[in-house]
Amino acid sequence: MPELPEVEVVRAGLAPAVVGARIVAVDARDARALTRHDGDAGSFERALTGRLITGVARRGKFLWMPLAPASADDAPRGAVIAHLGMSGQMLLRASGALVERHERVRLDVHHPDHGDLAVVFADQRTFGSLAIDDLVPTADGRVGGWGSDEALVPSQVVHIGRDPLDDAFDEAAVVARVRAKRSAVKRILLDQTVVSGVGNIYADEALWAARIHPETPGDALSVRAVRRLFAEVRAVLLKALAEGGTSFDAQYVNVNGQAGYFAHSLNAYGRDGLPCPRCGRPIVRDSFMNRSSHYCPRCQRPTGSAPLR
Repeated sequence: MPELPEVEVVRAGLAPAVVGARIVAVDARDARALTRHDGDAGSFERALTGRLITGVARRGKFLWMPLAPASADDAPRGAVIAHLGMSGQMLLRASGALVERHERVRLDVHHPDHGDLAVVFADQRTFGSLAIDDLVPTADGRVGGWGSDEALVPSQVVHIGRDPLDDAFDEAAVVARVRAKRSAVKRILLDQTVVSGVGNIYADEALWAARIHPETPGDALSVRAVRRLFAEVRAVLLKALAEGGTSFDAQYVNVNGQAGYFAHSLNAYGRDGLPCPRCGRPIVRDSFMNRSSHYCPRCQRPTGSAPLR
């Protein structure tokens, strides 16, 4: 599943092409891509045609494109919100380009500088979705997320926590929430209401870097240990961003269809049976929440109730 770096790469690629562009036509060819939308394909197409895109923003794994008001009395403001799910792609194509494999929705746009373009939402496994949603004020009064200059966020994203790279991320408050929980620290990292944008790959990588076992209870971690963990989360996210995200197959690509190459930099995730880059002990894979955890049994020793220092 695309995580923060992959979604941010998509956001950054979309922004220069669509900010200031007007949607001239919409083809919602597969209703399965509109599961989060309150309406049918026809209402989605009618509501977007003619609208002006004013930005591209992201919080955690959610993207949204704010829309200029349709009229003077258009309130609340609206946005096109996207979640890529397991295999969703947002692709930029030339106007009139052939239909993409697994194409679900196409927005034809006209940009005053770039001319005519097509924004294609393709999704092989159909767990991703697009929707039109109302923009509402953020709970903390800060901008909605990366790429946003307004204290607004889609109503479907209100419950999503800030990500560790967000300027409004309140680390002290999040550290306290982590240490108040008895559940495994990896489970906490994957809880998008606590901290967003981190999925299975980057949780494993950050926990390996911080030398913390994924099953360590949150309340067994000291303040220092949790702060160290978030420092490693930020480090791995920034490195992945610099390398274009993580691609294991053709399902994750940027807006131009290119794969990221952070998979070559992984230390724990997907390396079961291979030597730990730090100590040489084979990396272990255990079942975890219908997926897998990868860790080093020597560097990341299980911890009970004694707080890690």
